Amino acid sequence: MSINFTKKHLAALVISGASIFSLPAMADNYTIDAKGMHASINFAIKHLGYSVLTGRFDTFGGSFSYDPAKLEASAINVTIDTNSVDSNHAERDKHLRSKDFLNVEKFPQSTFVSKKIVVGSNKETFDIVGDFTLNGVTKSITIAAKKVGEGKDPWGGYRAGFEGTTELTLKDFNIVFALGPASETVKLSLNVEGVKNVESVKK
Repeated sequence: MSINFTKKHLAALVISGASIFSLPAMADNYTIDAKGMHASINFAIKHLGYSVLTGRFDTFGGSFSYDPAKLEASAINVTIDTNSVDSNHAERDKHLRSKDFLNVEKFPQSTFVSKKIVVGSNKETFDIVGDFTLNGVTKSITIAAKKVGEGKDPWGGYRAGFEGTTELTLKDFNIVFALGPASETVKLSLNVEGVKNVESVKK
């Protein structure tokens, strides 16, 4: 079974995801701009220790709340369609969707829900600690993040963007297919640009 995401599905995903956590009163709410592809979720893993294989997930959605005056009160949630994995090689992607790796037939979604934000001493970097679910396994992970920028866009909206990285050990998520000792971990890179929701703009 795979997921065919439509605009309605993504809208419902964002609305349901936003209800997972209680948003702080002063925080503004943003929808991740996956529709305009101003956001990306990429991965990189070593191949035999000789090179680095890169790829991405093409379909995902989510939302975040953000208060620049109280960053620790912010929150984010993301849902990924694992069937949308794309490593620029059709046969490899078919294998990645199989039971050896993402097992998309049984676990068509991967999710991240933040639990706390730990602000760095320089006030410019921060750690996002939350629950990441992949291949039916949920683990606490930490994403090292920083703000890229924020401001008005040419279409009358307001945007804020962030980038973050984290590293996952595959066996922690029950992915045990033997890739060799150089390929036991995978790096995730997230680039998130959000559009402030209308109700936040009207505050």
